[in-house]
Amino acid sequence: MHRVFCLSLAAVLLLLATGPASAAVTWREVLRQPSEWYGSVEAGAIATSVLQYQTKEGGWPKNHDMTAPPDAEFLAETKYDHRAATIDNDATSTELQFLARVATAQHSAPCREAVIRGIDYLLASQYENGSWPQYFPLIPGYYTHITYNDNAMANVLVILRGAGAGIAPWQFVDADRRTKATDAVRRGIACILRTQVRQHGQLTVWCAQHDEKTFAPAWARNFEPPSLSGDESVGVVRFLMSIEHPSPEVVAAVEGAIGWFQKVGIHGLRIDNSPGADGKKDRHAVPDPTAPVIWARFYELGTDRPIYIGRDRIIRYDFNTIERERRTGYGYLGPWPVRLLAQEYPQWRKINQLP
Repeated sequence: MHRVFCLSLAAVLLLLATGPASAAVTWREVLRQPSEWYGSVEAGAIATSVLQYQTKEGGWPKNHDMTAPPDAEFLAETKYDHRAATIDNDATSTELQFLARVATAQHSAPCREAVIRGIDYLLASQYENGSWPQYFPLIPGYYTHITYNDNAMANVLVILRGAGAGIAPWQFVDADRRTKATDAVRRGIACILRTQVRQHGQLTVWCAQHDEKTFAPAWARNFEPPSLSGDESVGVVRFLMSIEHPSPEVVAAVEGAIGWFQKVGIHGLRIDNSPGADGKKDRHAVPDPTAPVIWARFYELGTDRPIYIGRDRIIRYDFNTIERERRTGYGYLGPWPVRLLAQEYPQWRKINQLP
């Protein structure tokens, strides 16, 4: 595998000599650092590692701690969900944002080149309809669907919007790519508006994934049915609200989604994480009139009823009836839109001077 280094030899030797810092930045924290940190030896060392994970297509795989270089086990693995480039689970978007900051702070040519390849990857992987699949090159199955899950498409649009505008830390993106990125964002927004589900004449929200040909809500894994999402839709709305000078269509999409969130909140139900009778981890939904409002991950199309589904692919209406492994291993209920409704939406209306 071709390896390019961001650090000078002297800096690498200094880092090795001092050993790992006690307060070393983890991969989850690489985008949460003060601006001056991206010019540090530590940031440069992490960038050197990140570069080694970039695929030949220009993206990055998911679910890896990229603060350390790939080991022999990683290099020997060939499974697509281990090595293939994806936008799932914040992959590719995290690496691009991090490397762009390091490239700017350290004037690093290798990091700049990796970012440009990554932007080309995002542009190449966009469907003609404006959306993005979960993996590219395409992998058969639900991976080809329009992917709102885990903010995948919103993350891509935020990067391309910044690259298209040439704002920090994307100033080094050339004019031709800026034009292409801006057009990609325009088409992505059009796809978001097109896939927003309308029920009984009213705009609602989105499914976590939509069919890339019909635009209809689609299945993913057995426990992820076609439905209205009380989780992923929050990220879609946040992206729409981040658009400057929103069009009437964007305003209508936001208002429709907010109205739906306000309507389908679940009151009087609390998540109890007490162990089961056998002492093992468990989770149940219990009545509690004092509990704060929560939302379901999945709402039934047409009825807005919260639905729960385990690995058996059977839709149920009682969270407590799905298997323990899924009750404790997946987020079916949560407070996802709370801040959106209480703070972000009112502020958005004020900024845009909406009546």
